[in-house]
Amino acid sequence: MINRSLIRIKTIQILYSYLLTRSDFKLEPAPAEGDTDRDRQFAYSVYLDFLLLLLKLSAVPLGQNSGVKLEGDAVLRKNRVAKALRSDPAMSAIISRYRDRLSRFDACLPEIMNAITESAVYNDFKRKRKLEMADDVAFWVSVFSTIIRKNKSFERVLRQNEAFSRVGLEEGLKKFTTTLTSFDDTRASYLKARNDLDRSLSIAYSLYHALLYLPVHITDLHLRRIDDAKHKYLPTPEDLNPDMRLAENMFAEALRKCKPLTEYIEDNPEADSSAWRDSDLMYSALLNRILESDLYKEYLGTEPGDFATDANFWREVMRTIVLPSDELADALETRSVYWNDDLSIMGTFVLKTIRRSFADPEGNEKKLETGTIELLPKFMNHDDEKFGAQLFEAVVMNRETYREYIDRFIDNKQWDTERLAFMDIVLMLASIAEIINFPSIPIPVTLNEYIEIANDYSTPRSGQFINGILYSVIKMLQSEGTIAKK
Repeated sequence: MINRSLIRIKTIQILYSYLLTRSDFKLEPAPAEGDTDRDRQFAYSVYLDFLLLLLKLSAVPLGQNSGVKLEGDAVLRKNRVAKALRSDPAMSAIISRYRDRLSRFDACLPEIMNAITESAVYNDFKRKRKLEMADDVAFWVSVFSTIIRKNKSFERVLRQNEAFSRVGLEEGLKKFTTTLTSFDDTRASYLKARNDLDRSLSIAYSLYHALLYLPVHITDLHLRRIDDAKHKYLPTPEDLNPDMRLAENMFAEALRKCKPLTEYIEDNPEADSSAWRDSDLMYSALLNRILESDLYKEYLGTEPGDFATDANFWREVMRTIVLPSDELADALETRSVYWNDDLSIMGTFVLKTIRRSFADPEGNEKKLETGTIELLPKFMNHDDEKFGAQLFEAVVMNRETYREYIDRFIDNKQWDTERLAFMDIVLMLASIAEIINFPSIPIPVTLNEYIEIANDYSTPRSGQFINGILYSVIKMLQSEGTIAKK
């Protein structure tokens, strides 16, 4: 059964990959190294100025050393272009690399802002209802083409560059316009990421079946060894009359006859561990460990014919020998980049399944001659089934807003927002999304879950850092009435 802890981990993994590679804008590359064409060099310089000026005019957070910070105009702040551009990883790299350019136009920012807010294009834009992203893009293209390009103060700053040319200016504006109009809602990559999330969860459920069926494969190997020993040249009395307790283990036989389990493995090849690379070596190493263990010696001393005894033996074998083994970890690593992360949770549910085969719901063991293998469902309920997709969508659709919440409480004297571990950003985005969009989940549960993930997946200081930022964001959201949870 896939619980919410694993769903969170899976969602974080897919979000990290998706947001890291997502690009809403086709940003122009810098001129090739060694390119001495003055117009091309100046065009790229103008292009950078336009991009950074758009962010400044929209009052999006740019971190420390970004020069004058405009309070911003309400209409411009609502425009989504700057937020989308700011969240683009490629744009973040530009800000980090060209941070010294952020203050180039600070002296003329008020003049440019006044020219924009007094323009006809601004008033027309302000009166529109139900604005689409295309409207936001068209607004900025018009502003830069008809207002900023012709602003004398803006041009004076550009002329400080000895490579200034009208040709370069026009080419820089063309590059800027092309970047804005290249905006893509990345629907295809979004759908791929969503499918990857569903696939990742399904593969985790396949791991549950593969682990549960391991006793059958190990038992089959044991039977082959017994048969080989009987037919070898000059077999010993022990070879001819072997102990059959493990070979005839009733729980392994029940697994073999469990139709839902065998049918799932037939329909899902990744759940068939016999198809894994070097699976025979893994079975052999695990069987050797079992036969050499004190657990096996104790098992041989018990009375045969009791299902609970046989099942509990395999439960302890799985818990103490199989699940912690390096051989299993190596095998999982060759099959899926996620399975070693899934092993702990799926292993727990395997142990739970074995326990339920010989114990009642209260955990009281029953003496049985035969047992029933009841597989755990993929999800506990419909809410859990939808949880991952809803969390993923909430982060993607609101990432600019949630990023603003985060940046608002980062101490720029201690932390450079451009140098924060990206995993920390993803974890905080997901935490905020869960706190806001899932009112039935208590805040302490959300915090504990994501701080635990941070401790496992990010830097040593991440847990403490994330906890501090989220605490401030939660207090703000409560004071604003955005969330009612305590």
